[in-house]
Amino acid sequence: MQWNSSGLLIGVRRHGETSVIAEAMVAGHGRTLGLIRGGRSTKLAATLQPGNTVQVTWRARLEEHLGTFAVELIDARAADLIADRTRLYACQLLCDHLRLLPERDPHDRLLALAVEALDEGKDRQALAVELARFELILLDELGFGLDLSACAVTGQTTDLTHVSPKTGRAVSREPAKPYCDRLLVLPQFLISDGLADQQDLIFAFRLTGHFLRMHVWEPRQIDPPSMRDALIEALTNRV
Repeated sequence: MQWNSSGLLIGVRRHGETSVIAEAMVAGHGRTLGLIRGGRSTKLAATLQPGNTVQVTWRARLEEHLGTFAVELIDARAADLIADRTRLYACQLLCDHLRLLPERDPHDRLLALAVEALDEGKDRQALAVELARFELILLDELGFGLDLSACAVTGQTTDLTHVSPKTGRAVSREPAKPYCDRLLVLPQFLISDGLADQQDLIFAFRLTGHFLRMHVWEPRQIDPPSMRDALIEALTNRV
């Protein structure tokens, strides 16, 4: 069996004396692992860096086998990421998030969002907005999407300001007033194309972090990504 597609490298680990096992988020094929023989060579060192986009050819005798990768570099962004600590931490966070997805289950929307977030040319605010939206869509792709389309109390679709921390459903302004201290704030940029200020971003990451902890990290008995809090602080303090 064989297929060919582009993908984002999200991890590489040693295998034996000369090889590596690479992990990539591949268009049309999802999170996929493959053996790269000779992957520890100096020739491939610059290519096999998380954050790079590569052309992947996967081969195996049977579909359920690990298979081998042959890779060609498309976008060598890893060097630029290493030079910018904030973007590097963003890359590490996105790779950790992508590893939450089932193996070989296509999630091209998340792949596109991750690549867009990693591309250079955006300021810290724009990066923070893209990371928060990525986490919101990650919840949806994992099967725990929030219902932000209408108020859980009145059914109205406008003036949605909060989210129930238990149900993940939106609540509009008036019904939310008596319970604001128990509800999560819903930043408007998560449900529209509006701008986001520092406080909006803090509220957004608090919202996505709450449901990632509830539905993903705690049930799987894993810790949140170690750099997430530091990255959020760096991004929101510079807005």
